[in-house]
Amino acid sequence: MSARVFLVGAGPGDPDLLTIKAHRLLQSADVILHDSLVDPRILSLAADHAELVDVGKRCGKHSATQTTINELLVNYARTGQIIVRLKGGDPMIFGRATEEMESLQAAKIDCEIIPGITAATAAAASLQRSLTQRGIARSLHFLAGHGAEGGLPAHDWVALTRAGGTLVVYMGSQTVAGLASHLIEAGMNPAMPAIAVENASLPEQNITSATISTLPRQLGRPSGPTILLIGAAMASEEEFAVTAAQLMVG
Repeated sequence: MSARVFLVGAGPGDPDLLTIKAHRLLQSADVILHDSLVDPRILSLAADHAELVDVGKRCGKHSATQTTINELLVNYARTGQIIVRLKGGDPMIFGRATEEMESLQAAKIDCEIIPGITAATAAAASLQRSLTQRGIARSLHFLAGHGAEGGLPAHDWVALTRAGGTLVVYMGSQTVAGLASHLIEAGMNPAMPAIAVENASLPEQNITSATISTLPRQLGRPSGPTILLIGAAMASEEEFAVTAAQLMVG
């Protein structure tokens, strides 16, 4: 291995969804800096000698800042040990991997990225509904539902609505009311299927099936990480033939 630092995707939670390479690195790492939401069963795969460092950021709780995480990553890397930065899902999807890579590059430290299964595909697999479908959803859009300023980011709602594809919203459970309001105001059919998947891939997974207009009141306040899937492709098999066709013209 030329690199000594690895940004590794832990996947959505289920240890069986780890990549073989991620599993191998967990067993060879000397230090693992991990997110708080990484499943304990995944952390248990680490070697006995590995130092586990929780650097997770949790809303409303004391947590490490991104600057602190960057500094820890560089300092540990300088020891010459094998360092794994274990991030939930995929490091390159809303994982702030760019900031960590830039810190390592500034310190002239090589790193390698190990992709992981992201929550969107894990949720789609659990639902057995494709995120893209010929003639129904020709595009797929990943959105952040929570920005650095603490609220719903300013997306181009009209463009997203007109695109007619599937919208996948990460970190959107707290801003779902505003999200729904913006999309409907931008022209989205209020009957558009919208599904929230909490704790995707885990035994405690919870699914809320609704429409974009009813999801805010049906969802409540999930306690676990929740991803929102919005679009005609999310219609159930029973309603798909009628509902999806109506939405495409409505």
